[in-house]
Amino acid sequence: MSLRYITHHHSTRILHRSSPKMSTSTPSSTAPNPSQKPLKHRSVVSSFIFKLPSSYLPSLSPSSSLSTSSNSDSSIQKPLVALFKRSDKVSTYPHHHAPISGSIEATDPSPLSAAWREIHEETTLTASDLKLLRQGKPYTFSDESVGREWTIWPFGFLLKDPAGDGEGSEKRIKIDWEHEGWGWFDPLDVQDTEEFGGVPKLKESLRRVWFEIDLGPEAGKVLAEGCKRLEEDYVSGARQMAGDALRILRDVIDKMDDGVLDGKNGDGREAKWWKDIRMAAWHLWKNGRESMGAAIMSALLSALASVEAQVFQDHSTSSKDSGRQLKSTIVSVLDREISARSSTNEQISQSFASYISHHLSSLIKSQKPLSILTLSESSTITHALSHLPILLPNLILDIRILESRPLLEGVSLAASLAKALSTDLASSNNRQHSITVYTDASACLATHGVQLVVIGADRIASDGSVSNKTGSLSTLLATRHNAKAAKVVVLCDSEKVALPGPLEQHVVEDQGLEQVTRAWMGEGSSERIRGAARTVLNFADATKTEGKKTGVKVEVRNVSFEWCAGGLIDAYVTEEGEWNDENVKKKSEALQGLEKRLFGPL
Repeated sequence: MSLRYITHHHSTRILHRSSPKMSTSTPSSTAPNPSQKPLKHRSVVSSFIFKLPSSYLPSLSPSSSLSTSSNSDSSIQKPLVALFKRSDKVSTYPHHHAPISGSIEATDPSPLSAAWREIHEETTLTASDLKLLRQGKPYTFSDESVGREWTIWPFGFLLKDPAGDGEGSEKRIKIDWEHEGWGWFDPLDVQDTEEFGGVPKLKESLRRVWFEIDLGPEAGKVLAEGCKRLEEDYVSGARQMAGDALRILRDVIDKMDDGVLDGKNGDGREAKWWKDIRMAAWHLWKNGRESMGAAIMSALLSALASVEAQVFQDHSTSSKDSGRQLKSTIVSVLDREISARSSTNEQISQSFASYISHHLSSLIKSQKPLSILTLSESSTITHALSHLPILLPNLILDIRILESRPLLEGVSLAASLAKALSTDLASSNNRQHSITVYTDASACLATHGVQLVVIGADRIASDGSVSNKTGSLSTLLATRHNAKAAKVVVLCDSEKVALPGPLEQHVVEDQGLEQVTRAWMGEGSSERIRGAARTVLNFADATKTEGKKTGVKVEVRNVSFEWCAGGLIDAYVTEEGEWNDENVKKKSEALQGLEKRLFGPL
């Protein structure tokens, strides 16, 4: 039921319409009927604007972007979604409720860019009024009555309320001639029925961003909190986040109503509960921290495949079991997957020691120090370097670490290694290891005489290119210039391998200027530098402010990760041993097959 309705006018280009001649499919699976006139295809965005009560996701930390008063509304008791009623001036679907929608143009860099553009065109709202809440899995359906095949890209946006008065940015919504009004609705009340009066597939699009419709309030809350926790985790590495994603999925399933998992909701691989679980995993991949998505996706797909094998292929378990039995089986499978991850670092460390024994055996025999250069703070690299003296007792280490600004993870790595290498076991036989921390600016100096460069990976592309902490590329290039004989090794688990595709499709994370400018304004900076920092910040703020022209554009870039070409890398050392680029390619292709099978039909 609409809680509020505002009459006005605006523009939108929406697509759906109820029709008996309508079919739904994944984006690539609609088959043409040769007896019919070919349908024209359009890719469109459908953007839902939400308003959340202040009690929504209360367990998030105070620093969470969803727990602050600017993103919640104390005047409402439950989440609401804005639907816009199309006017009688539009050519299709007049007087129907719809989200903000429109075509993805060739000039749009991405579907999300198209969504932002359409929202601004049709409501005047901008990023200062909204923040992206979730993206939904795209899908395709055809409507013969209008001669169209539509591919829908759903998005959910959160309306900010900076004043905390329940109005906030809502006051800035200005609709135009294509809409005759708009109102707030309970998402659970939205239906794909003629009585409700929405555009075709309205609920289908909505449920793809508001997963609480399918999962229920308890499981939905766990998933929502989990996605936000992943999204806002800038401390953990990709491997830890993948493990967190598995634990969140386990908790989501544990909170699902037993009745949802019983035979009344379908059987076999078409059962609704199995689709809901896979969709929950998809959301953890796409609505967590997507720059870490390769590891998260790989871990989730592996776990889903194990669930599938246990439930659908093992005769000792049947998907016809009671909901409680089925849930217990699935949770047990996920618990085993989570537990098995604890041994991966140990396996990688063994592989790393074997690599050194094979490729640098003469150095070990000479008892000269092995010079290793690394940066940032990977849990895998920390474990491997800490255990090298134990696995290779005759090895003496000369470890060089870049401080890794702006968060200085390299300093933390140096502290961890210093503690580990000072133990009696690691420093036996009267050996003394050395650790040197270098500033990022002196990376070239750090490469002189180095024999091994070790980097981690947040993502490995199918062509062998590696995305890692910014600073990795300059380090590898300096190594090729100053230490041509040095080996460059990527040390990571195999789940970092991503799906096939161009590097450009991967998310580029810019963490904003605060992490960088904190050092500028710190106690160690002179008053001259602090004054200069304030000037730069003032210009940067003016650059971001709408309608404020200063004659100069000033920005502070803080990109977290960068790509290192596969040609700069000698080996990938994983829990499965030493890999080359061909191993990476095969892993990527296998992952693609699994992703298409488990996520493709959703």
